[in-house]
Parts: sequence; structure tokens; C-alpha cells
Amino acid sequence: MTTALMAPPLGPLLDDIVRSHTPQRESGSVPATIPHLAAVPFNRFGIAVATTSGELFSSGDAHVPFSIQSISKVFTLAMALRGDGPGTLWSRVLREPSGTSFNSLVQLEVEHGIPRNPFINAGALVVTDHLMNETPDAATRLLRFLTEEAGSAGPFIDEDAAASELSSSSRNLALAHFLKDFGNLARPAESVVENYVRQCSIMMTCVELAKAGLFLARDGQGTHGPVVSRSEAKRIGSIMLTCGMYDAAGEFAYRVGLPGKSGVGGGILVIVPGECAICVWSPRLDAKGNSLAGTAALADLSDRTGWSVF
Repeated sequence: MTTALMAPPLGPLLDDIVRSHTPQRESGSVPATIPHLAAVPFNRFGIAVATTSGELFSSGDAHVPFSIQSISKVFTLAMALRGDGPGTLWSRVLREPSGTSFNSLVQLEVEHGIPRNPFINAGALVVTDHLMNETPDAATRLLRFLTEEAGSAGPFIDEDAAASELSSSSRNLALAHFLKDFGNLARPAESVVENYVRQCSIMMTCVELAKAGLFLARDGQGTHGPVVSRSEAKRIGSIMLTCGMYDAAGEFAYRVGLPGKSGVGGGILVIVPGECAICVWSPRLDAKGNSLAGTAALADLSDRTGWSVF
């Protein structure tokens, strides 16, 4: 990883990023299967940077809560690895880019119920099932974890949004039933999907997410001690780099050069190992399901700071 002296300083730089990348017109799309996301104004844009030295910088709508959606998968993976013991999780889910849609049924059937990675929906369902071995309410456990790491009482599960999303989760239920049929789900398919949807419906701000993700930039060290080992933090980062942006991970690595995980709520969490965690949010998505303005802003930020793993 290389870093460069930041000129201008990070605070003014983030303000300039916001001025440059806040959407001026309605472009991109929102997920058709999650109706409540369509109500978010198209010109929302926030960015926050939490540094390993304890500083916090933010600009724009960085204090406005939004639906974290698939960004939750980073944290459920960390929680699952922390309690995994002999490493049984990796016998149930692989660590390879999918190359197909994040909710593909075809790939899961062809590959006999072993998802390609923990960040596509099928893989995340396996991770949620794994967490439910310890507690049936894995979503509430995740919420407690995020609240602790963010150092804020702000994160909450939007239960109304979760109920709405659950009512249109036929494909996730189909994935769960496929997993169950192949023997890769211990809990009932319906309860796994309910937990998964509730964890995706957690509301957080850019500031809270940047602080919550900081343990991945600090060799696994969280707010109150180790969250995961240094080795596990590195490996989570590697999966973020290769699999974290749906099937646009290669393009994101090319443009930004950092491990990232997006969500269809418009957020992107990015890790600069040893330096900081970044969260950007803008709700309108490109054809791959990643924030249009957020991706452009992160490419700009990486160019102007020199932050990259390459």
C-alpha cells in the first residue's frame, strides 16, 4: 500500500469531494424489490473517514442514517470467523468471485449448494445460518456488535422496512431452500432469510459505519479489544477486494484500488489497511448495484490521497 501527503488536508478535501460528486440530476436506479429505498432523495451524499490514529473527518450527509443492506455481510463474516473454531465456515462457502449476479440461482444449483463467496446472497445466508447456531436472533446480535464498534446508540433495525423487504424476498427464500436441499443450511430457510433481511435493514450513518469498520484497518483490533485476528482481518480485506462489489469488483479494484463492500442502499465501506476506514453514501445505483456517485468519489479520493493497496 502506498500513501501520499494529503494536500489539501483531509477535512477540506472531503468538503471538495462532496461539492464535486453530490448528484445534480436524477440518474441511475434503485432496487425494484426494496420499495422503501426509492423514497430516499437522489441528491443525498455523505462521506466519513475514521483513522487508526483516532481522528474522524466527515462531510455532506455523513450523519444521515441509511439502510446498510449488504455492507452488513462484512460484519457478519467477521463475527462468524471469530467464533468459528476449527474453520468449519470455509467448508460451507468458498472465497472466489462469482462472475454472476449476486442472487443467482443457477450458479448455486450447478455448484451443488456451495456459494462462491460470503458476499453474494447465498453465501451470506450460509454465514447467517452459522451465526444462528449461537443465537437464533443473529440480527440483534449484529446490531449490538455494530453499536459497540461505532461507539454510538444510533444504529437500529428498521423493522417496517424489513417487513416490507421480507414480503418481496422470494428469490432469497429460493436460495435458502436450495441451500437446505443441498444440506448446507441447518436452520429453517424462512428463519434464516428473516434474520438476513433484518440485518440488511439496519440503519447507520457514514460516520457510524466508518468507525464500526475501523477494526479491519487496525489488524482486527476493535473498540474494546480484538474483533478478529490480524490474519483474519487481512483475509476479510482480500475477500472485499475480490468479491465485495458484486460482479464489478475488478472495475472497482482498477478505479479505486482498495478493499470495499457496497450495499444497494447506496453505501460503500472501504478499508485502507493501517490507515483508515471510509464510508461513502449516495443512493442511486449503477447497473451492477453499486453507488454511482460513491464509486466516482472513492476513485477521486484514492487518486488525490495516494491510498491504494497497489
